[in-house]
Amino acid sequence: MSRRADVRAIFFDAGNTLVRMNFAAVADRLCALGVTVTTDALIRAERRARVRLDEGHLARSTSSTETRSTQDAYLRYVLDEVGIVDDALVTALAGWRRDYNVPVGLWELAEPNAEPALALARAAGLRTTVISNSNGSIRSSLTSLGLARHLELVIDSFEVGVEKPDPRIFRLGLDRMQLGPAQAVYVGDMYSIDVRGARAVGIDAILLDPEGCWGERDCLVAADVLSAVRLVVERYSAGTVTNG
Repeated sequence: MSRRADVRAIFFDAGNTLVRMNFAAVADRLCALGVTVTTDALIRAERRARVRLDEGHLARSTSSTETRSTQDAYLRYVLDEVGIVDDALVTALAGWRRDYNVPVGLWELAEPNAEPALALARAAGLRTTVISNSNGSIRSSLTSLGLARHLELVIDSFEVGVEKPDPRIFRLGLDRMQLGPAQAVYVGDMYSIDVRGARAVGIDAILLDPEGCWGERDCLVAADVLSAVRLVVERYSAGTVTNG
């Protein structure tokens, strides 16, 4: 479909978009439990695990992305991707994760390209907002990581009482920014949560897929958040855009 572009803002997911998990801490804990796994191996495993979570656990249930069952399934998928399937070990690591750095948890590092991406968006005249499924801690996390200063608005699902992919949280972002759907693009890492959720209210979306784990999808794809912002700046500022 082709239309005249009038994009004025980028709405960002937080986890795996602007903020990443501390997999070095996970690797250290696994080492203490007698298993050696590198941080890089865990990062690659997570990229495959998020697809499995999206197409498996979340597809089979109406569970929130923030519930214990979803978080445990996510961790189990990551560990399975590096060959860790022992139930006792998985259970031990899940318990450690729940007690780690509460309430932020493992989501305590900035994505390497997060700040350059936000700075590029602002330099290009685009407004920037985060719409995130979270437990009420994402604003403080973004502040501590130095990213909040690049953001006009942060919407945390815990605070507003509705979470992605519910269209209401995306409409809330549009309303608070006083924008129409065609004036925003959403960038996130989960197809059913981010892409389908944004599209439900008419917002175009870009799926982050660093290693091609999602396969062919009917949306724009970028390797990381900086590439996604560049795509918005180049593609949507050209006047007419074509989407699959």
